[in-house]
Amino acid sequence: MTGRLPARGLRFLRARWRVVVRLGLWSVLETGQSFLIGYAPARALDDGFLAGRTATGLAWLGVAGLGVVVGAYGTARVYAAVAALVEPLRDRLVRRVVERGVREADRGALSGLTQQVEIARDTFAGLVMVSRSFVFTSVGALAGLFSLAPLLLFVVLPPLAAGIGLFAATLRPLARRQEVFLAADEALADRLGAVCPGLRDITATGAQERTAADVGCLVDAEERAARSLARFGVVRVAALALGGQLPIVLLLATAPWLLKHGVTTGALVGALSYVTQSLLPALHNLLHGLGTSGSRLTVVLRRLAPEGGRGAGPGPSYDSGAAEYPATTTARPPALALSSVTFAYGPIAVPVIEDLDLTLPAGSHLAVVGPSGIGKSTLTALVAGLLEPRCGTVRVAGEPVRGAGALARRVLIPQEAYVFTGTLAENLAHLRPDPVPEAELLAAAEAVGLLPLLEALGGPEGRVDPAALSAGERQLIALTRAHLSHAPLALLDEATCHLDPRAEERAERAFAARPGGTLVVVAHRITSARRADRVLMMDGRDTAYGTHDELVRCSARYRELVGAWTPVPHERSDPSLALRDPDGVDAVAGPGLAGDGRHVVAHGPVGQVQTPRDLGDGRPFRGEG
Repeated sequence: MTGRLPARGLRFLRARWRVVVRLGLWSVLETGQSFLIGYAPARALDDGFLAGRTATGLAWLGVAGLGVVVGAYGTARVYAAVAALVEPLRDRLVRRVVERGVREADRGALSGLTQQVEIARDTFAGLVMVSRSFVFTSVGALAGLFSLAPLLLFVVLPPLAAGIGLFAATLRPLARRQEVFLAADEALADRLGAVCPGLRDITATGAQERTAADVGCLVDAEERAARSLARFGVVRVAALALGGQLPIVLLLATAPWLLKHGVTTGALVGALSYVTQSLLPALHNLLHGLGTSGSRLTVVLRRLAPEGGRGAGPGPSYDSGAAEYPATTTARPPALALSSVTFAYGPIAVPVIEDLDLTLPAGSHLAVVGPSGIGKSTLTALVAGLLEPRCGTVRVAGEPVRGAGALARRVLIPQEAYVFTGTLAENLAHLRPDPVPEAELLAAAEAVGLLPLLEALGGPEGRVDPAALSAGERQLIALTRAHLSHAPLALLDEATCHLDPRAEERAERAFAARPGGTLVVVAHRITSARRADRVLMMDGRDTAYGTHDELVRCSARYRELVGAWTPVPHERSDPSLALRDPDGVDAVAGPGLAGDGRHVVAHGPVGQVQTPRDLGDGRPFRGEG
């Protein structure tokens, strides 16, 4: 990613070349000011005061004052041009953060929107100002030195170039150490955020020493990162002394020699003015701007626009007592690969997922089942990149799970579907970067089972009011949206729990039939497990894996879970689980029983309303109009 940032920056500037040209033209006025700040006093001394012509000297000083006024006007116009260059960057970053937050349910999106985007905008604006100022100030000052006496360049230019070169050599390692320091600081803050609310539990369980040791390691890591970063501050001071202060010493030390070789007194004073009033302040701003803000901008942009590295995924296997998935015959990486993945909600908590290995080839269909709270949704969150494993790796199509490459290859449909106010076409095309042809949109709606709702809303341009839709209708919209995406890996985390069995089957078969598509379903009905190629039965360390028939024969826990499911006729919309199911959730009242208007949906938030439209035949519950 670090190597791609300069290329992206150049493309960004080329797309706004008119603004860059306008910025350069206004900066020319500052170049005139930088030129006159040394040239005018030199002429005032040589041609005016030292020659006995006071009026001429005052006139040249007036020219210098006029240059300051003109330069100030140019600086004011520069700010407007910088704003025209910076605000499009901010808008692009805001769109990227919002898209990531909506598509991935990224919990860090709010921080990125309110803090990191603003840091990027302010830092980029500062870098444009200091870089532009240094370039044009240096051009004006060096042109002035050459105009006064070319010999002055041999005294000023070598140490200036050496200082800039020394600093430039430290930029890349400085950015790396800045990122290490920020990562260490975030890790410490995250650990303290988890430890502080649980201090009572830590004391009660006698885990003080272990917790203190864990936090102490993070403190030590941040201290080491801070020390490493601080060492580069010394290099920055050395570069400033070499490039900005050594020329002053050299001009004073070589003054007798310069005067003997034709350099006038006014030219020598002008050279000192150039170094002290132009080059030294500009170099100071450049070093501090690039040294602090530049590395900071690199880190922030890398986090707002992450780029995953490439790498081969692990071989086809599955441990923890599970059957091995058949190896693919193609050379392309598997659609999903987990290697020795362990995850726990807290540093001393019992792992929800422990030492899990799983490989799914492209085109496979996996159903994930198990008791409530065993880690099924946690598994999909790990694959979606919403959670980070304590150890192990997760790869999607060979890409690290949190990289941009994996992001484009997976789509997560959660239990609570997200629908926003707008047209139906806007909702359905939300995950597509390009406009979706209406024929493709209608085909996807037909495949998933959304077509009746689409017609009821008035077609693709019909308005969507999320509050007026039932939970099942919202799920159908979210499912069709995911079906239209280009992501080959679809993760259905109980995404059909509000649909009747027939609608659920239709939606799952639509995803399974996508060319090259891979489907992972967190099942809440036995029919989902029967339709899948393979079933992952999660039960702590007693995880089992195989086809439905294999698990019925070999896994007592799976047989017990299957026995808790009751078949549901297609013409009815009974609950997915039997009353008093092993999860401890009472199912909703089935059709034929009196309803009170507030039926609790199994596997949904308590108190959620099940509306009549969620029934397969559209009939109301008994007692409801």
